[in-house]
Amino acid sequence: MNISIRVESLAELKIWFTCYVQKFKGNDADVRKSIVLKEGHTKRVCEEIRAIGSHLGLNEDELRLAEIIALLHDVGRFEQYTRYKTFSDRKSEDHAALGIRIIEEQGILEQFNSEIKNVILSSIRFHNRAYIPNDESETCLFFSRLIRDADKLDIWKVVIDYYHRKDDMRNGTIELDLPDTPGFSEEVYQDLISRKIVDMENLKNLNDFKLLQIGWIFDINFKITLEYIKERLYLERIREVLPKVKEIDNIFKTVYDYCSGNARLIS
Repeated sequence: MNISIRVESLAELKIWFTCYVQKFKGNDADVRKSIVLKEGHTKRVCEEIRAIGSHLGLNEDELRLAEIIALLHDVGRFEQYTRYKTFSDRKSEDHAALGIRIIEEQGILEQFNSEIKNVILSSIRFHNRAYIPNDESETCLFFSRLIRDADKLDIWKVVIDYYHRKDDMRNGTIELDLPDTPGFSEEVYQDLISRKIVDMENLKNLNDFKLLQIGWIFDINFKITLEYIKERLYLERIREVLPKVKEIDNIFKTVYDYCSGNARLIS
């Protein structure tokens, strides 16, 4: 597939994004805080995806396509929070599907040919699914994997910074409104011991949510992403805010064993 993206196209979409997000900030301090949180996340995912892509040797056109996907991957979050006051897809609607509707309504991708447009929309559609369908083009699969890795890197940063904050202020938008109760779910434990992505339906409390984030390691696609995770001590820092019990030790042994045998990852 021939990928050609003008510098001006990316610049125009960045201006559109900034103007679009500004409409949702309003005067309510709590709403503004949540909107700014996702705006900052988007900008950092753009940086993460370029870093991964550069390491993989993508050319400038491919890097611009990757950054456009990162810029738009969470565009549905702003209307989602304004409408439902939550970032929980289970309690509202699929933010990826909502984002695609917004993108199509706004007509911001009409400048691109159908192949490029399909890669952008498909990558957004698949970025938050448990698994990527296999019946897509190699180009679509590649950029879908790229956004999933970049997205996870920054979500880990956001939640870890939050978990290690010194104050006691809780943020339900980060915690998906889950209760901070003791223990964790057996179903979540079994998923992780089996090296599976945790089923969102099994989340009962905040510890389950933290364990789900540990399980994202089973969905990392590129070796450079795994290197970033190790360098930043993401797994270790989440371990510090989980119960000190044998079952959690078992989960981390499974995770570290998996990381040491990462032959399936893309160089």
